[in-house]
Amino acid sequence: MLTVELYTSPFCGYCVAAKRLLSKKGISFLEVDLSLEPSRRSEMLSRAHGKHTVPQIFINNQHVGGCDELYELDQSGELVIMLTK
Repeated sequence: MLTVELYTSPFCGYCVAAKRLLSKKGISFLEVDLSLEPSRRSEMLSRAHGKHTVPQIFINNQHVGGCDELYELDQSGELVIMLTK
């Protein structure tokens, strides 16, 4: 089963853009808003290998990076492949 998770914050334009792309593709995702759940920041840091900016995006528990990396995956066609595994 496909799982897409995003760690976000409410005033982050990159978070909005990443969520928009996923929604446009009809992909549902679990959002962890760090402003509402600040205790989960350490979880994000651990899973994202120390990356501290948002969004941090995971597809099937694989860290793909942030918004720029998500858009790069989409443009290269790799995102579709990841979403169908």
